[in-house]
Amino acid sequence: MKYDYLIVGCGMFGSVFARQATDAGKKVLIIDKRNHIAGNCYTENIKGIEVHKYGPHVFHTNNDMIWDYVNRFAKFNHFTYRAKARFKDKMYSFPINLMTLHQLWGVTTPEEAIKKLESVRVKIDNPKNLEEWILSQVGHEVYETFIKGYTKKQWNRDPKDLPAFIIKRLPIRMTYDDNYFNDRYQGIPIGGYTKMFNKILEGVEVKLNVDFFEDKKRLKNIAENIIFTGKIDEYFDYRSGVLDYRTIKFDHRVMKGDYQGNAAINHTDISVDHTRTIEHKHFEFKKSDDTVVTFEYPEKWDSSKVPLYPLNNNENNLLYKQYRQIANKECKNVLFGGRLAEYKYYDMHQVIGSALSKSKKVL
Repeated sequence: MKYDYLIVGCGMFGSVFARQATDAGKKVLIIDKRNHIAGNCYTENIKGIEVHKYGPHVFHTNNDMIWDYVNRFAKFNHFTYRAKARFKDKMYSFPINLMTLHQLWGVTTPEEAIKKLESVRVKIDNPKNLEEWILSQVGHEVYETFIKGYTKKQWNRDPKDLPAFIIKRLPIRMTYDDNYFNDRYQGIPIGGYTKMFNKILEGVEVKLNVDFFEDKKRLKNIAENIIFTGKIDEYFDYRSGVLDYRTIKFDHRVMKGDYQGNAAINHTDISVDHTRTIEHKHFEFKKSDDTVVTFEYPEKWDSSKVPLYPLNNNENNLLYKQYRQIANKECKNVLFGGRLAEYKYYDMHQVIGSALSKSKKVL
């Protein structure tokens, strides 16, 4: 055995675990089948602009320890995620806040907004899915304007067939606060995420363009332990079935001037084929003659594409539990971690927390 740990996947979980293991004196090799580090957090400098190649990643947390941890490796700017929503020919403040409801209904105070919402809510005592939950909170007009079309496009599912937890992440505020997140700390690494990951991985042996599954037998024998951050069903050769994901086609376009005046705009109309447009220079408060805009087109996932969002409905969750049971039974020296291996909709700070917690138990 040459290494104490072989880490499969150079994203957030794998990189943080590699840092902790290296600091603990362990010999580590981290591999990734892509040609870059940082997983889906990867940023690439285009025309002097740090472009989030796999969608916008805004770091946010309430956890002092995790905030202190990431600040070891990067300085963060003061970017706050304030998306806008476009429905038909109108722009709205988003996520749902008092300004949004003013734009829809003319209400100006929390009392007026609450009274209006009470009058339009659908009385559903025990909401069983995404559609029922949001209707029980804000009624049909808000649902039709901001949620229904976007959700159908993003997930390629009727909202009736999706779990409510997906939409519960969305704030609904009776104030004029349009900050998407409620967390105390928020920002983006100055210089981009790739720069931050380079710092996390200082002193760690990294090999890119290495597909674990093309050389699985040999790679499993070069280390005492494996940290696996890929798809858990793929690790077990899909023996119990295939877990479902959603993915996105990212169309990055270099343009002149300023395109939309905001980092992110959600396109909630079902007739518009893309879900979101991202203008990356606004993440850095950058003024430049050039701009890079990404159009996001939801796609049906298959094994040739990047799995981004686990589809955590009952069927898939049950299948994941089967794989978890197989892992517990068969894999004494393999630790599964991260969004794909745990089939869980993690935010970045949650992935870091999980990696720190799991590394503490085994190192």
